[in-house]
Amino acid sequence: MSRTHRSIRAGLTSLVLVGALAVIGTAPASAHGYVGGEGADMVARAALRENVNLGAVQFEPQSLEGPKGFPEGGPADGQLASAGGLFGGNLDEQTSDRWVKNEITPGPNIITWHYTAPHRTSKWTYYITKEGWDQNAPLTRAVLEELTTIEHDGTPATTNPVHTIDVPADHHGYHVIYAVWDVADTANAFYNAIDVDIQGDGPEADVPDAPTGLAAMSSSSTVDLTWQASASDGIDHYDVYRDGAKVGSTPTTTFQDSGLRASTSYGYTVRAVDVDGAVSRHSEALSVATTGPDGADGPTAPSSLHSMATTSTSVDLMWTGSTGPAAVTHYTVLRATGSGQPVEVGTTSDVRYLDEGLAPSTTYHYTVVAHDATGASSASDPFSVTTEQGDGPLYPVWDPFAAYTVGDRVTHDGLVYEAVQSYQGHGDPGWIHALSLWRVVDEAA
Repeated sequence: MSRTHRSIRAGLTSLVLVGALAVIGTAPASAHGYVGGEGADMVARAALRENVNLGAVQFEPQSLEGPKGFPEGGPADGQLASAGGLFGGNLDEQTSDRWVKNEITPGPNIITWHYTAPHRTSKWTYYITKEGWDQNAPLTRAVLEELTTIEHDGTPATTNPVHTIDVPADHHGYHVIYAVWDVADTANAFYNAIDVDIQGDGPEADVPDAPTGLAAMSSSSTVDLTWQASASDGIDHYDVYRDGAKVGSTPTTTFQDSGLRASTSYGYTVRAVDVDGAVSRHSEALSVATTGPDGADGPTAPSSLHSMATTSTSVDLMWTGSTGPAAVTHYTVLRATGSGQPVEVGTTSDVRYLDEGLAPSTTYHYTVVAHDATGASSASDPFSVTTEQGDGPLYPVWDPFAAYTVGDRVTHDGLVYEAVQSYQGHGDPGWIHALSLWRVVDEAA
């Protein structure tokens, strides 16, 4: 008997890819993710709690990564669900009743991406098994057809939070949706199989045109939205969505969203609803940032950043403090190596910070940002400094709790690793082996 996973839904089915969610037995990977999460309508095979005998992936559903380039590259046929046989390959077991299924309907389905610290992204691509596919054979490229590709500009994934896919009307019963998230700043992608049970005939084809021209003005606690009316006749009202969740309705083409947090970014879309209850697709998404409290400017940027002392493994930073409409609460120190992006390495309420655990004979680039109750300053002018040559090992031992930037090198278990992206560690002992974070470059001396 087919087993299904039900969740309470309003309107269109949602796919939520939650980045870096905590799972049992491991800290969240800061740049990993998977389809699903608490309260999601559709959950990936690896993360669906009702699934059994998953193996070790049940503790790391966010780590299904492999080389990108699908379908020409990527995981081998028969190993698509496990991203190339990871975690013992249990996810590649394929029969008509092996996996619990998410109930959906044909037609438009909303995909909402939610992350805490996402990768820079080049695109997302979604596939679905063809009607009549062999449900008891290994999953291969030959049984997949593309649903849609969402192109991106290389910025973090949160800048494009809402997508729509169309599940074909001729698809019914058990199918697999295959989600591929291509990372822009590494050679890898993340691969998720989502088991679905497609029921019903889906929505009527005659739906209103989506609103266009979404624009906004913001204050510290409100966002005032305006848009162009749907081109369709018989529009009754418009539904407004913030970060994928409906926040209100209006019969006009304006809406005020209130009670928001200052200095915070939100994503909005609008849908038209006609007198018969038919609902349009979402408008193009719009990202809006609220201002600081009462519209106040943030503090001035820190200045005169320099080093008070530099050793082979540390830099003692100091700078001139910031001023502004409110007292500075703290400073954030950011560090980069080579051409890598700056990553936060610490915070301090003082105008001095000791950065330790560095590599000898290495050049680091620092900036500092001030924070007060009204928001954050712009970054200070960058300061570059080279650590002294040391007598000990050339590179420090990898610390799972430390912050690293692109190009940083560490030693671990007799090998030298180089960071391929910037990230903040959270204590997970397995991250040194993550292909999207580190690559082996040499044996330790």
